[in-house]
Amino acid sequence: MGLIAVEGMQFYSHHGYHKEEQILGGKFIVDIYMQVNITEAAETDRLDKTINYEDVYQLIKTEMEQRAKLIEHVCKRIVNTLKMRYDNIQHLKVRVSKHNPPLKGNVERVFVELEE
Repeated sequence: MGLIAVEGMQFYSHHGYHKEEQILGGKFIVDIYMQVNITEAAETDRLDKTINYEDVYQLIKTEMEQRAKLIEHVCKRIVNTLKMRYDNIQHLKVRVSKHNPPLKGNVERVFVELEE
């Protein structure tokens, strides 16, 4: 078993509860951690025996382009998409961070994390 991580994927998206957030958009960071059996890929040097990071990025990009009010919803959609695409994921953790949330104070970011 091995851990495949794709960290720090940056997107400018229009997720948010408030109308202004939906119009103006903001910076979001997505981190993915996947427990996968990578033995065959490690031994054979074959991309088709592991998870293609480029494919993962494109799946996440597609989800981030679909607007949502809550990052909880975005996070769950990403989890569902990855699990449907890759049946070899044993354990999955997804974190969606929103930078500079519109709170009445100085807050760098908030995030939602789901594990399955």
